Amino acid sequence: MPKTASPALFELISSMSKSEKRYFKLFASRHTIGDENNYVKIFDFIESQQSFNEEEIYEHFSGEAFLNKFSITKNRLYEQIMRSLDSYYSNSSIDTQVHRLIHGAQILYNKGLYDHAKRQLLSAEKLAEKNQRYLLLQQVNNQLRDIIETEGYRNHSEKDLEKIHHTDHLHREMQAYLGELWILKSTLFMYMNQKGKSRSEGDLRFFQNLFSRYQNLKKPQKVSYEITYLENHFESAYYFAIHDKQGSLDALERNLRLMKKHDQMIVSSPNKYLSLLTNIIHLESAAGNFRKVHDLLKELKFFTSNYNIPLNEDLEIKLFSSTFSTELMLFIHKAEFDKALSIEQEIIDGFKRFGEGITPLRKAYLAFNLAVANFGTNNFSRSLYWVNEILNDGDLDQKEDIIAFAKILNLIIHYELKNDQLLPYALKSTARFLKKRNRVYRFETVFLKHIRKISNADDRFEVEQVLKSIEQEIDEIASDPFESVAFEYFDFRSWLKSKIKNIPFSIAKREAYLSNAS
Repeated sequence: MPKTASPALFELISSMSKSEKRYFKLFASRHTIGDENNYVKIFDFIESQQSFNEEEIYEHFSGEAFLNKFSITKNRLYEQIMRSLDSYYSNSSIDTQVHRLIHGAQILYNKGLYDHAKRQLLSAEKLAEKNQRYLLLQQVNNQLRDIIETEGYRNHSEKDLEKIHHTDHLHREMQAYLGELWILKSTLFMYMNQKGKSRSEGDLRFFQNLFSRYQNLKKPQKVSYEITYLENHFESAYYFAIHDKQGSLDALERNLRLMKKHDQMIVSSPNKYLSLLTNIIHLESAAGNFRKVHDLLKELKFFTSNYNIPLNEDLEIKLFSSTFSTELMLFIHKAEFDKALSIEQEIIDGFKRFGEGITPLRKAYLAFNLAVANFGTNNFSRSLYWVNEILNDGDLDQKEDIIAFAKILNLIIHYELKNDQLLPYALKSTARFLKKRNRVYRFETVFLKHIRKISNADDRFEVEQVLKSIEQEIDEIASDPFESVAFEYFDFRSWLKSKIKNIPFSIAKREAYLSNAS
């Protein structure tokens, strides 16, 4: 018997919350004939496994008749879990409620109860209209057509036909608009995932061209929740890409207000709400609005309990990475590096707990901030450990910004550790990496050039002169929006100041924070 099999059943069970599992067992007990509920027994055993192992199941249930056709049993168990989840969430989603009414109308139509079916469809129509689910009205219309034709057009006026035609026209308009908008949004995100925010005039022109196409789209007569959300989503990403932080923040906050107005969407799409809060936190922190960031962080931590949203592993992982990333960012910004390190072990425990469930990029951002936090306490060896966690992760997309800046931070750490023999090799490796990936921007070019000079300097005086030269050029670069992304990762200016003044990085960073706060 093979040791591994399709992990689909294991993955589905692992994704379920405690309340979902409890509901399944009640559901299964009501829908199983006989004294023994084999599905629940198999469910309980798979739930106890750390990883899916079919051989363990055969050993544990040795002699059970269901093992003779276990592939069929697994499929039926999967289907029963899905039916229980459908029942569990049947009232939490407006879309589900509308679909149930439409399905009920179809059953009544098949029974020849056409007036009953029409009443069901009228309820579905009212619910869809009230919640701006205009696209669902097409399904209502499809069934109304069948009823009108079956009744031989009796009891129906020309006005009824015109209403159906008008709704169909609106539906086609919205579908076409949504399709075009989705393509533009996806093209923008694909480009950003590969190259990050604008770092050149060419990047800027690319994003501006996409936005021009968006502005020229023919907007439908009626605008649904889905359309409004997607428009704001596209605009927030566009303004973020061209370094217009306020424009991006405004669009994000429009979507936050939209979701709060339709709070059932928070329950049905908690990942979107979490992403909104996380992105707003990032932009508010960049603007220095830390009081607001603290309030948003509190909302982020408790939104699942506030809206009674069941936690699954995916949502739990995203909450883990978002909350800890925000807390690290806040502590680092204020140069409270000891406080940042006070949550290091919790983050390590989270890495162990969630394992491969955490995406490489989420893990990399946490690792980078832990590297900065350790750097701030002069624990350069520990900082190097976290940088190496990023650089040695083969699953991380090599196009990501974070790898480039991890390599630059790696150079600074080697300089602090006085690894004179390793530094020249690291410099060549970093320069080769940046050139190969077409990432030779002004900041990277200036920084690498001067770090190379420092590594070749003979005395302290020469080093100071090079450092002052870097500081002057870096100050000029910092005002260039195309280069600003570099300073979001690490406070290079405070580090240079600490070297010139011969003071700890933590003090230079704290001085910069207090100066900006005042």
